[in-house]
Parts: sequence; structure tokens; C-alpha cells
Amino acid sequence: MSTTIETPGSGAVQFFDRQFERQVSAVEYALNPFEQTVLPYLRGDVLEMGCGLGNLALAAAARGCRVTALDASPVAIADLIRRARTGGLELEAHAAELRHFVPSRSYDAVVAIGLLMFFSCDDARALLARLRDAVKPGGVIALNVLIEGTTWLESFGTQPYCLFASDALSDECTDWKTVLSRHDDFPAPNATLKRFHTLVAQRPETVAARTGSR
Repeated sequence: MSTTIETPGSGAVQFFDRQFERQVSAVEYALNPFEQTVLPYLRGDVLEMGCGLGNLALAAAARGCRVTALDASPVAIADLIRRARTGGLELEAHAAELRHFVPSRSYDAVVAIGLLMFFSCDDARALLARLRDAVKPGGVIALNVLIEGTTWLESFGTQPYCLFASDALSDECTDWKTVLSRHDDFPAPNATLKRFHTLVAQRPETVAARTGSR
């Protein structure tokens, strides 16, 4: 599936807390390119895992979606709740540990942009299976991960992380309709590289949910 790097401790949440604090102070709330890409495919009940500052969650709520947004960063969730109230938008937002999260119900769309690579590959694969099974028949899953060939590793800190194989996401959704599949490379600090795969896949209307992982 991918390359797993196991290292002790954790630093990703602290890394992103600092980034979120800077963005809040600078009022930087633009959708990133991956959020812009998946937004048109979101409808109905939406679960966003690793929502960060909630820019996509708010945009989806503004389009009429019923959004549940989760992130491990209390800084991000507090700011998202504040902005939702200010904008008069209805959504649920909670700080949560996401590695072992189990959805309690099904959704029309499940989103994980830039999340799964922050876990070991075993944990990422298991979480992906649970998220996939939480999609209603005919619904979509929207995923974005860093893939092998990425050399910018600063955001991982000292925690386990996973660089996915280039087509690992597609391999996990082989019986679904591929709505969008795109690979992107971006230059990163210190002459490093970020390589991404973005996938939007639609669950068939008649296929029962799968459990476990491949």
C-alpha cells in the first residue's frame, strides 16, 4: 500500500496548532486547491475528518450540506465554531482523536483531505475502511494523501506517518465508480517536494458495505 515510518512521540497536532494560530491571526481562510476540487461533489449529510480551520466545512454548509466536522486541533475547532456562529451557519464541530475514530452512522459524503498520512499505514488503512463503510449507497468518499516520492516531512514531527503508494487509494475503492483521480506535485521548502493523490469515488447503490481492510 505504502511506506510507513515509525518514530516515537507526536508533533503533528502541535505543528498544525501553530500554523492555525498564524492563519487565524492573518485571517487566512481561503480554500486550498484540494478543498476547491472536492467541494462540488459534496451533498446531504457530510462527515469531514481532519477539517482543520473548517474552510471546506463552512463552504459545504453554505451550500446546504449538513456537516459534521472533526479535527484533533482544539485551536482549529474553536475558531471554526466561532466562524460558524458569526456566519449564521449550522454545523457540528468537535475536537476528537481521529486515529481510531469509528463513525456512528452513515453519510452521503465522507471527506478526509490531508489526514490519513499522519497515521501508520496499518492505522490509516483501518481508518480508511471504516470511513468507506460509513458512506451511504450512492454516496461519495473524497480523499487526499501524500504519496511516495514526497521529501517534505516537517509536518509529521516524530510521530508515525504513511506515504501512500501512488494508486493505493484507488486500490481501496476498486468496486466503486471513480469520479475523480488526480496526482499533483508541489515544490516545498528547502528544495523538497510534496506529491499528492486526490480521489473522489462513488459507492455503488447495490453493493453492501465492506468491513476490515484488504
